[in-house]
Amino acid sequence: MLDHILSILIFFPALAAVLGFVVHKDSMRSYGVAVATVEFALSLWLWFAFDSNVSGMQFMEQVALVPAFGINYIVGVDGISLFIIILASFFTMIGIASLTDTKDVKNMIITLLFLHMTMIGVFVALDAIVFYVFWELSLVPMLYIIGAWGGPRRIYASVKFFLYTFTGSLVMLVGMLFMAYFYYQATGQWSFAILDWYRLILPESFQLWLFVAFFFGFAIKVPMFPFHTWLPYAHGQAPTIGSVILAAILLKMGTYAFIRFSLPLFPDASVYFMYPIAVLAIIMIIYTAMVAYAQKDIKQVVAYSSVSHMGVIILGTFALNVEGITGSVFLMIAHGVVSGALFLLVGVIYDRRHTKLMSEFGGLAAVMPRYATIFGIMMMASVGMPLTINFVGEFLSLIGFYQQSHILTLLAGIAIIVGAIYMLAAYKKMFFGEVTKEENRNLPDVNKRELIALVPLVAITLWLGIYPKPLLEPINNSVEAVVQLMHEKSTTEEAKKRIPNLNILINKTSEKEAH
Repeated sequence: MLDHILSILIFFPALAAVLGFVVHKDSMRSYGVAVATVEFALSLWLWFAFDSNVSGMQFMEQVALVPAFGINYIVGVDGISLFIIILASFFTMIGIASLTDTKDVKNMIITLLFLHMTMIGVFVALDAIVFYVFWELSLVPMLYIIGAWGGPRRIYASVKFFLYTFTGSLVMLVGMLFMAYFYYQATGQWSFAILDWYRLILPESFQLWLFVAFFFGFAIKVPMFPFHTWLPYAHGQAPTIGSVILAAILLKMGTYAFIRFSLPLFPDASVYFMYPIAVLAIIMIIYTAMVAYAQKDIKQVVAYSSVSHMGVIILGTFALNVEGITGSVFLMIAHGVVSGALFLLVGVIYDRRHTKLMSEFGGLAAVMPRYATIFGIMMMASVGMPLTINFVGEFLSLIGFYQQSHILTLLAGIAIIVGAIYMLAAYKKMFFGEVTKEENRNLPDVNKRELIALVPLVAITLWLGIYPKPLLEPINNSVEAVVQLMHEKSTTEEAKKRIPNLNILINKTSEKEAH
């Protein structure tokens, strides 16, 4: 079974979704939770069987699809993708379990299971066409979730989300076709296998154009400034579960793709564009933090803070060294846990009051102490409090980029402090002071169903903030392989200088230890 575990993880939820059409609507919630729990258990089994000392791909499968053009179903997992897969399975499980009495729960669960299939497919695909198919398919369920279950402006938000991401993906597809053509020119054979492309060494001029083509697809998905304007609308209009999955998993597709495609395929171009992208990342951090501070809607505060934190992930990714990239991958997991929890918490209070305006609250700490405590912990994690999960990722990301630019790193570090200001201000408005609204005096605290969803997220936030080694070790091993590949493929002196040669560093360390 382990030989095909990745295919099972991809297609089991899709098969269950199809079978879900014949399940009675009264039994659908239990059915969905059972399917998602099995999927999560399979992802944990994948982690248990994963060899953390191996840096390359594991559990690979390959089936020929269109051999004449080198299109194959190829999947595999390494330390970079392993924990994002587990995170996706975990949030699908708790998302279905925490669904409130929304309209048409049956179709919502079927849609979530189809969405889960596409997410897992993106993170395990090692063929560019298979990757692209799953990448595009992920738009359809999310479009439906926002459009069918969203707020008053749900159609505008869903169409804007679709058009932005679909347009960027088309430009990315052009880049993929050119990569396949270059491989054909170099070897005489067609191939869309990413691991085959890794062996290509392209001239810097070609790398620059191809990097830009891939960049549009990935940057819109992240979303990077100035392509971020679709995200607040999508979050603002999406139902709670839509915002949770979007923030926790779907945004990570863009940052993951930078590490899987852009860095190892175009190392010279990555160095060339490193500073412009870093500037965009810092603008993301500062600008969206300031916009978040001006919001009156708590969900929009969390949405803009999500964009701000994605800026730190981009900064770590384009540090182009082991510390920065490892930090960015870890921060993807951390951001998924924290932002997903915050959107769940916003959903909890919205279910009770049917409003997200902070002015409608105040003094909730006295009325809902358990809710206030959990919100406070996740809020402190969001601002990077030491001993919480975000701190580890942000610290490593900044340490990594510090090796490239002291000044830009200092700016980014100062900008992150702004995050603490708007989150603390929002918490003060909602939870401290007197209860001024009569509707808030008898609000029920979090119930058992909500605690089942939220307590594990709190536990993960504290556990990995205190002891991150179980995740950092396998991530670090795979990142080292990517960085070494980048150095070996670099063709310019600037790239050779910016991207460390790990073999030399390891040899120097061994010599010192010998002495």
